Amino acid sequence: MQFQYALKQPFKGNTVFVMFLILLCVGCGSTKSKKILSSFENDTFKNQFTGLLIVDTKTKDTIISSNANKYFIPASTSKIFTFYTSKKLLPSRIPTLKYVETRDSLFIEGTGDPTWLHPYFMDSTAINFLSKTNKPIAIHLENFGDNVYKPGWAWEDYQYYFSPELGALPLYGNVVTLSDVISIATVPKKFIDIVRKEKPNTLRHRFKNEFYIPKTIKDTLQIPFSTSKNLTKQLLEDILKRKIYFSDKPLKKPKEILYGIATDSIIKRMLQESDNFLAEQLMNASAATISDTLSFNSTKNKILNEYLQKLRQKPRWVDGSGLSRYNLFTPESMTYVLQELYKDLETDYLFKIMPRWNSNGTIKQNNLKESSFIIAKSGSMGNTYNLCGYLRTKSGCIFTFSFMNNHFRIPSKQVRNNIYTVLKDIHAKY
Repeated sequence: MQFQYALKQPFKGNTVFVMFLILLCVGCGSTKSKKILSSFENDTFKNQFTGLLIVDTKTKDTIISSNANKYFIPASTSKIFTFYTSKKLLPSRIPTLKYVETRDSLFIEGTGDPTWLHPYFMDSTAINFLSKTNKPIAIHLENFGDNVYKPGWAWEDYQYYFSPELGALPLYGNVVTLSDVISIATVPKKFIDIVRKEKPNTLRHRFKNEFYIPKTIKDTLQIPFSTSKNLTKQLLEDILKRKIYFSDKPLKKPKEILYGIATDSIIKRMLQESDNFLAEQLMNASAATISDTLSFNSTKNKILNEYLQKLRQKPRWVDGSGLSRYNLFTPESMTYVLQELYKDLETDYLFKIMPRWNSNGTIKQNNLKESSFIIAKSGSMGNTYNLCGYLRTKSGCIFTFSFMNNHFRIPSKQVRNNIYTVLKDIHAKY
């Protein structure tokens, strides 16, 4: 439109020179893009599936596009959609508890808030609230509408810290934290009597809460525990030191809402630590704002149908963390959501909450350098490495990009180097 407008005006002063610069920039951009895309044809990207889309945030011009409308397994880059969802549906402070107080009882139900006594957040907002009442407490645990694992998750991951079970009212991050300084200690203490000596290749019994501790623990060890309604009730009783009752009936409206810690603190850790549990529970907490039932699909459908109707390739979106290989997203869809985030949020905020990245992977916040020019979320699993985010060029432009790599057999380190080489080239030339 700017170019068309210039043609309509009389040639005055520097107009011809300006038009020449515009044409020169367009031509140079095309040449630079072709050179970068030609690198996909050499051995560096051989025998893998690669997609790349780079868009100027200001002009909306496409800088580079290759396989941008093809579907890829996103891994943890799907957390960008979880980030977008959280900003659209969740208030500034996480809803931590719904309750109805009658003359003689306090009825409660969970909202999916993951921070109750979580090993990192250690939030006690709801615990303190419950501690102040003298009325009997009845808990409703029937409002979780999903399974404790999402479709397509690897079954053998049940024992690893990155794959806790999900629920409406998680406690302690749904992990037991073990330490060994003078003697073995567990948080929560309830599990201390079911810690066993080391067992080869196993940290926990597959079907019950029996934990096998290694010979040495460097700092602390976190192992997901098997959740149940009875265990949730027992843990709450241990914390509050009082009897808790089950309520089979949903809470009657109107429900009151107790708010917990800043939602942004959860989002930030979810993105920068790529925390799968936080990502899934943020989707559950988002569901609690639109429905009485915590369901991933209800959250997903609201976002896709009301906020992202313009996506040209609808994703196959089955979880909030990206653990599932059933997820399928295109570089175009990823870049579109990144563009929406850039439009909706302050740039300083966005670039602080998103991770920084270089060829070694995500840079820890305390190691940031002013020269860091890639602000992006990575996603990796076997034979998959993706990077989606923002690229700051030497001239000061901000590009959104989605660089997706699937089905490779080379080391991930080499793929990261390939990505960095391409993005550094773009950073220098634009």
